[in-house]
Amino acid sequence: MEVEPKRYQSSAIRAGRDRPDDGRMPPRARRLIDAVCTLCDHWIEPTLRLCLDRFDKRLYEQAEQSRNHLEQQRCFDSRGLVQQARAGFIQSFAAHLRDSFAQMGRPDDEDSPRSSGTLSLTLLDRTEHELTAALDKLAARSEAHNGSMLSELSYRLAALAGSPPLEGADLPPGPQNMARILRAASEPLHLPIEHRLMLLQVFESSVNGALVTLYEAINAKLLADGILPQLRAFPTARPLHGPAQHAASSAAAMPATATPPSTPERSESIAVLETLRDLLTRQRPAAGPASAASGRTATSDELQTALSALQQHMIQVTDQTSRELRSAQRLHEELLLQLNLGLPPGAARTQLTAEQGDTVELVAMLFEQLAQQLHHGPDARALLGNLQLPLLRLAVSDRDFFNQHEHPARQMLGKLAETIDSWLDGPDGGIDQPLLAKLGQLVERAQHEPPTAGLYTSLLADIEHHLSQLARKAQATERRHVEAMQGRERLEQARQRADALMAERFALASPRGLLRTLLERAWIDVLALNLLRHGEHSDAFRQQLHVTDQLLGQLPVTDPLLLRHEVETGLQQIGMNVEEAEQVAQRLIGTEASPPMAPVLPMPGPMADAAPLPAMTTTPIQTAPPKPSVPPRTADAPSATDLAIRLKQRQRLGEQRGQDPPPTNAAVVPPLGLREARIYNRLRQLPFGSWFEFTDPATGQSTQRKLAWFSPLSGNSLFVNRRGQRGDVMNLQELARAIANGRVRELPPQDDNLLDRAWRALTTSLLRPALSAQEARP
Repeated sequence: MEVEPKRYQSSAIRAGRDRPDDGRMPPRARRLIDAVCTLCDHWIEPTLRLCLDRFDKRLYEQAEQSRNHLEQQRCFDSRGLVQQARAGFIQSFAAHLRDSFAQMGRPDDEDSPRSSGTLSLTLLDRTEHELTAALDKLAARSEAHNGSMLSELSYRLAALAGSPPLEGADLPPGPQNMARILRAASEPLHLPIEHRLMLLQVFESSVNGALVTLYEAINAKLLADGILPQLRAFPTARPLHGPAQHAASSAAAMPATATPPSTPERSESIAVLETLRDLLTRQRPAAGPASAASGRTATSDELQTALSALQQHMIQVTDQTSRELRSAQRLHEELLLQLNLGLPPGAARTQLTAEQGDTVELVAMLFEQLAQQLHHGPDARALLGNLQLPLLRLAVSDRDFFNQHEHPARQMLGKLAETIDSWLDGPDGGIDQPLLAKLGQLVERAQHEPPTAGLYTSLLADIEHHLSQLARKAQATERRHVEAMQGRERLEQARQRADALMAERFALASPRGLLRTLLERAWIDVLALNLLRHGEHSDAFRQQLHVTDQLLGQLPVTDPLLLRHEVETGLQQIGMNVEEAEQVAQRLIGTEASPPMAPVLPMPGPMADAAPLPAMTTTPIQTAPPKPSVPPRTADAPSATDLAIRLKQRQRLGEQRGQDPPPTNAAVVPPLGLREARIYNRLRQLPFGSWFEFTDPATGQSTQRKLAWFSPLSGNSLFVNRRGQRGDVMNLQELARAIANGRVRELPPQDDNLLDRAWRALTTSLLRPALSAQEARP
């Protein structure tokens, strides 16, 4: 049955106008449309969940690399909005798609502005134009990629609706309608325009590859129910307008011919597979001529049965035997044994076809390269190896596995290998057993279910969802460490300012004993804490400086009880217990009230410039009622020497027990050399999120760490591992010296994953014998 669109155009239009409403649609058509909607519902949930997980990851990466705190906050706000509205977004998308099926084939309302010809004119918003252009380009690229299947789908759905072939936005699962639904479902999120455009990009990369499986499933369902079983559609060029016209002109699909292999996509698939087979054939003479095949060849069903039986056998054997059976030669032999199992003596033996044998060998070589790329132990390699036969079952029946980079099975294999290689290290340094068990369940599901593209799309969505949870935990952990480092940085700057103010006062009056120890150790922390909380020009910080001047004798003490209360309160703010604070204040100030002292005029010199409030020199500040007098302790009170020793041994504010000492001040570090200075200047320009490899000089072991944050003021930097846990803390100058000495290496950004590197290694290994043979020629 060959159908051209214009052949029954007028009659179809009349049928669409005279068609009864949806409530009177024939029962069979309603049943099939409900079945198609169910297929769409099953496809939407994992696909959109995968899309939102990738969008969340993109937002975090952008926030991580941004040095503008406002832009970072916008990214985190958008992440919060998406997390809160995930379920609503997916439900809204599914509801809009079901509504499109309900409206399928209905003519436009005659009372609508479009039909009446009265269109209102409004000014075009710039963001609206950008969003519309991006949606049009997305739809044009997807239509060009899936033209053949869309044409069949348009005719079959039109047959159900009793309407002309559905095109453009009238086709419910078509790219244009999907883009319109995406726009409507994302409106309630209220994302900034740049983040909405990012969502479109992620949607295109995540959903366009999965649309093939949806179109195939819908066409197969309608075909199984007898809807146009002999259909061979001729997709026609759809006239596009606006921004989509330029995109479609470069990516428009050529008209389909009678045979599918002549389409560009199919030709590319055959070319890639045949190229790999040709390289494999050139490599074989080096190892010896292959034996000629004799007897009958195995059919596709027979090969699938043999692979299924061999897969069940591998589950029951030991790991060592299983690894041996996965090699290319042993796997080929075991398949032949399974194919010829039970044959009577003298019967013709079943052989693999040349393409089947090459596919078995190529998949085995690919998994060998993946195993060599992994840096984990036997558990990780065994987990990855258990996926070899399920993927081989798919590869022998689907040639696109070797060509399409977006093939669900290839994406799932790459994501599984990346997860094993990057995330299998647990928080305690060992293997993350819960993650290993989760991945084992997914691989076991692939072993027991029929190998289809839909299965691997679902498995990919499960892995992406689990990875997004791990990534969010790592991001939260990393953010806590970064905020802690930023807090220590601000505390250190406040402490330096307090040191400078205290040094100015020590230049005028040099105390000794307990008072000097108190001011140098504990009281500087009190000043730094108040400086952080209230600022240098606040009344609270000026009051602390006033107390400092009173302790040094540079201002009069009119009320010793009030001064003692201020000292005790300040010491308790930095974590000193009540008893010890009272002992220090009692030893320094005492408990007996002295007669009021005469006002002291401000001293000339540096002190007059350093005092923030000169008025405090004549009028004492009363901020709190005097503390009641406490009887002095005599028998059990420690001496001034004991108290001074305790203050020296006391943990400073912001320090932790067992923590490394703060980085050495850059002023006392030897100057950098010319090469080190160039490296240092480059490091200051690096974005957050850059990766480095640290090598232990003693053991030679290498670890990878991410630059999570560094201070442009002090140069202190924080490195974390993949799970966001704190690693090394270095100064950028120290890091520059380590890079110059070869102990640290900056890792270049990698756009490819572990599977892509394995494919390149496989191709290189196949090319090497051919190159060697060419070089050996005279």
